[in-house]
Amino acid sequence: MNKLRVGIIGGGRIGKVHAQSITNLVPNATIVAIADPFMNENLEKWAKDKGINETYKDPYDIINHKDIDAVLICSPTDTHTQLIQAAAKAKKHIFCEKPVDTDLKRIDETMKVVRENNVLFQIGFNRRFDHNHSAVRDAVLENKVGDVHVIKVTSRDPEPPSPEYVKVSGGIFLDMMIHDFDMVRYLSNSEVKEVYATGAVLIDPEIGKAGDVDTAMVMLTMENGALAIIDNSRQAVYGYDQRTEVFGSKGCAKVENDRKSLIEVSTKDSVESQKPLYFFLDRYIDSYANEIIDFINSVQNGAEIKCGIEDAIRPVEIALAASKSLKEHRPVLISEVALSK
Repeated sequence: MNKLRVGIIGGGRIGKVHAQSITNLVPNATIVAIADPFMNENLEKWAKDKGINETYKDPYDIINHKDIDAVLICSPTDTHTQLIQAAAKAKKHIFCEKPVDTDLKRIDETMKVVRENNVLFQIGFNRRFDHNHSAVRDAVLENKVGDVHVIKVTSRDPEPPSPEYVKVSGGIFLDMMIHDFDMVRYLSNSEVKEVYATGAVLIDPEIGKAGDVDTAMVMLTMENGALAIIDNSRQAVYGYDQRTEVFGSKGCAKVENDRKSLIEVSTKDSVESQKPLYFFLDRYIDSYANEIIDFINSVQNGAEIKCGIEDAIRPVEIALAASKSLKEHRPVLISEVALSK
């Protein structure tokens, strides 16, 4: 089998993570080139060290490259729709980091271009490919918990972002909780019907001045009747707090935080264990590799895309409904924000 020839757009943190995964773990793929508007000597040296011999500043040098079969879009969100559409028209298969966009009309237009050009598309919700969360999903699909009644997702970052980031990120629902919206859909095997959100500024007043909250809770009513609750915080001083639970008619499946060690020492004075992993790349590094491996397998072998076009649209709908709910202090139906079909 010929190796899949990949181009990466974006040489920042996540672009490097994906390049590392392909270089170390995917023998049936090779990275032909990487492009970044801020390409410099350090990034060029890093690329050469990874065996990437072609480096560009213009992402269209990747999209129009005759020797590239698939592109990984790891650039800022506001560039995604333009690059996806151009890549689709160039008949390149596409992996894109979340979200596609913060505007549903632009997402819808972009996904139409993808469909019209018959290329594969995968959105980067990497937590689906995490060993813990996927085990809970398997328990649901295998009917071990029975009919799903309640889904709980806790997601708390170890430290808050800068107010400058918040101003351009779309806010907590679109840049942080969007992963959890996808996770609720994934774990419940159902779509969201109604959203009720509340939030507060409890960590950094500057985040409030930037127009966002830093602590939020969202209750979701699913189409299958299940209820879900998500809590997010921009600052958990003990580490990166990531937990999921599904409760149903036959039982409960849940996962706790990953830690460096699972050892627990109990004495007459205390019970001690390791804190959660602190950084998201420590917690989810394997899931980032798994999603890229899965994408490449889909392109080469025709395997089903596990996180595709619908998964690019639905979490954004939920995020926009949550923002509307927070602003208007009321439950919001997804149908209020979704595009008419």
